[in-house]
Amino acid sequence: MKALSSVLSPKNLTVHRICLSRSLSYPNPITNLRTSINVNNNNSIKLNQRLQIHASSTAAMASSFNPEQARAPPALPLPTPPITKFKIGLCQLLVTADKERNIEHARKGIEEAAGKGAQLVMLPEIWNGPYSNDSFPVYAEDIDAGGDASPSTAMLSEVASSLKITIVGGSIPERSGGQLYNTCCVFGPDGKLKAKHRKIHLFDIDIPGKITFMESKTLTAGETPTVVDTEVGRIGIGICYDIRFQELAMIYAARGAHLLCYPGAFNMTTGPLHWELLQRARAADNQLYVATCSPARDTSAGYIAWGHSTLVGPFGEVLATTEHEPDIIIAEIDYSELELRRTSLPLAKQRRGDLYQLVDVQRLNSH
Repeated sequence: MKALSSVLSPKNLTVHRICLSRSLSYPNPITNLRTSINVNNNNSIKLNQRLQIHASSTAAMASSFNPEQARAPPALPLPTPPITKFKIGLCQLLVTADKERNIEHARKGIEEAAGKGAQLVMLPEIWNGPYSNDSFPVYAEDIDAGGDASPSTAMLSEVASSLKITIVGGSIPERSGGQLYNTCCVFGPDGKLKAKHRKIHLFDIDIPGKITFMESKTLTAGETPTVVDTEVGRIGIGICYDIRFQELAMIYAARGAHLLCYPGAFNMTTGPLHWELLQRARAADNQLYVATCSPARDTSAGYIAWGHSTLVGPFGEVLATTEHEPDIIIAEIDYSELELRRTSLPLAKQRRGDLYQLVDVQRLNSH
């Protein structure tokens, strides 16, 4: 009785009345479901209406902004890549003064990356010898002659063929016609040279009290943007300082590149400030993938590299990176992300061709 009286106390009776009144006020589950369906249908209709409005407004904007005229010649459509998903390997190598050791070390790095599933492997800028004006002539090779005249590229060709992979061979000093170039070679799975990019923008920099370096003292600038169709998609090639010039990346995007590869060796002054920033900017601006590969840091070297080799996605997101020690990064590239990002954020349809224009002189002259 005591227990019953405590349950039926005025205080508890009040609580029970509140609970009962609340339960009676709840809607019928079936009615609630119908209401929910109606709301969802209404939301669906509103969403479709918004999408239609967005599509029509985008079309109207395109017709008045003339986005196709923002590129001269007009941008090429993004080609269907031969593969949608694949793994890329970035070999952040420690470079020494021993050329033979560097070549063997690069070979092992490529083999390790391929062993982990990489179908595209990338090396750093100037990986066969020290990065210095004094060293460039000493370590330079005649790439066109091949064989013993270019042991570095001979190794790349052999390994690409034996492993059946594509290699973006970082860069080495090239001797050609009495000139020296900073050159990147791309080899296909058959071991054949598919493209050769000579660094277009030479690294001439003078930051008082920090760093002074003048590549133009020994090197000659390349004259040609490089886009190459490979077994893993269309790739635009730049070397280190090339990444600072957004016009080059824009040209590559307008030529239908899926991926930009920049072997580089940013230093301890500009590296912390700009290395990742520039990669993410080039990727986000052009809505494509950007891969970079640096030498590992050697604090005893005359030129100290920042390291931090990285893969960036088409939304400017860092997908994989490392610190400054020797390392091999394996990361996945998924080209379906390109269409997703470009549909969500249709920059190509929103460019103001009525106000500005990027001219691809090489393509324009070839028409």
